[in-house]
Amino acid sequence: MSQDTKVKTTESNPPAPSKARKSLPVLDPSGDYYYWWLNTMVFPVMYNLIILVCRACFPNLQHSYLMAWLVLDYTSDLLYLLDIVVRFHTGFLEQGILVVDKGRISSRYVRTWSFLLDLASLMPTDVVYLRLGPHTPTLRLNRFLRVPRLFEAFDRTETLTAYPNAFRIAKLMLYIFVVIHWNSCLYFALSRYLGFGRDVWVYPDPAQPGFERLRRQYLYSFYFSTLILTTVGDTPPPAREEEYLFMAGDFLLAVMGFATIMGSISSVIYNMNTADAAFYPDHALVKKYMKLQHVNRKLERRVIDWYQHLQINKKMTNEVAILQHLPERLRAEVAVSVHLSTLSRVQIFQNCEASLLEELVLKLQPQTYSPGEYVCRKGDIGREMYIIREGQLAVVADDGITQYAVLGAGLYFGEISIINIKGNMSGNRRTANIKSLGYSDLFCLSKEDLKEVLSEYPQAQTVMEEKGREILLKMNKLDVNAEAAEITLQEATESRLRGLDQQLDDLQTKFARLLAELESSALKIAYRVERLEWQTREWPMPEDMAEADDEGEPGEGTSKDEEGRASQKGPPDLE
Repeated sequence: MSQDTKVKTTESNPPAPSKARKSLPVLDPSGDYYYWWLNTMVFPVMYNLIILVCRACFPNLQHSYLMAWLVLDYTSDLLYLLDIVVRFHTGFLEQGILVVDKGRISSRYVRTWSFLLDLASLMPTDVVYLRLGPHTPTLRLNRFLRVPRLFEAFDRTETLTAYPNAFRIAKLMLYIFVVIHWNSCLYFALSRYLGFGRDVWVYPDPAQPGFERLRRQYLYSFYFSTLILTTVGDTPPPAREEEYLFMAGDFLLAVMGFATIMGSISSVIYNMNTADAAFYPDHALVKKYMKLQHVNRKLERRVIDWYQHLQINKKMTNEVAILQHLPERLRAEVAVSVHLSTLSRVQIFQNCEASLLEELVLKLQPQTYSPGEYVCRKGDIGREMYIIREGQLAVVADDGITQYAVLGAGLYFGEISIINIKGNMSGNRRTANIKSLGYSDLFCLSKEDLKEVLSEYPQAQTVMEEKGREILLKMNKLDVNAEAAEITLQEATESRLRGLDQQLDDLQTKFARLLAELESSALKIAYRVERLEWQTREWPMPEDMAEADDEGEPGEGTSKDEEGRASQKGPPDLE
């Protein structure tokens, strides 16, 4: 075997790796795994944010549970370290596509401020414990630099939760607690610096009965800070400059906090009102209109009851407006997941194309009818069909009392009237009275919407007309002779239209030919006129002819030469 053959064989059959390397998968920043990791990181960040400052300001707390704090400290550090590893395995979007190349992910992460903050939050400041002792938790204040992960987790939860307004209020209460907690810790630390019991403003002397307990120290400080930050008053007056500065700073913080709280609560209330206005129609305008127009009490009560039914049972009548900001395809998927099962129950739509049903489901309009309200009456022109989503409707006589049948959820009516079926003896008019027995939720599909959709699906239109024809035959409401006559008339009309189209094409061809001949004749005439102009331009005038007679024969020869040259300058004869 030659050397080249050996090289080719080696390249075509590379040696299999002895053992595949396993690596951590790349996380999608919008996926569930990344979301749950963010929620996990809430605990170490909150631990450092709340407990660390408390340990630094309350020495008894630090000394009493030293081993527990060390375990929790290094557990949180381990989670911080794992968070950096997760960051190196979290993809990012580039032109809408998730990047999973770990080299690019790492290169992008190390160039951000987040990487510097993450490294700074894990600096081993604990080594100073060897010199200062383990009772100096202030050395771990750099752990606060991981707070942005807490905000990211809160933002993601607010987006995903089904109760965003309740979560905003809970988050606001947590922020208030953290601020009061920090302020209470600083108050106790300032009291210890100034001396316990030196005046009425600082914390009382722990030598007094009950004030030496750790729980009492924290609760007293928390209560004192709450009084200051809520500007309730009833606090001892400050006596020293440090106390005045602390009170002034707390008052400024209280003003800013009050404004923040009021703004946040107002925003939550506004969002709730906006959501209600988007989901449910505004009844205040209708009530004011009825009052101004002096509508009778009975009718006004029916309208109010209808609005109340929608509000209590959380029913929506403007789904199209609610979903209008979604992309068309995504809006179709949402509508299909909600209403496709209802639309597929309709016999006339069964076995239709899935794309057709997706188009139709976007056209469904939810409607709610009150007890005793007529959906349609006999003889009305049918412009829409109805699908019963919930409730019961009765087919009643003209007196409105006698019931012939009761229609329940999943049934439909009025579908024949929106399809132009040849030979339909009832035409497009309603053949029965339909009245709602209670509150009924219906889906309405208009004739115009169905026609617009079917214009793109001619095959589906043919199938639906065949199904409608079968239904009319079972109901004995299809005139076969009239249908045949109408079909014959339509075929004759189409034949005449085809003949007219052919004649129109012939006339257009003849007209084009005549127009081409006219343009050719006009061009020839233009060239002839131009040739005559060139020929007559050098003809001698009468005065020149008289002078030529006086000069005699040489002049006559000269004129002939000029006439020859003039004839040579003229345009060529294009004939």
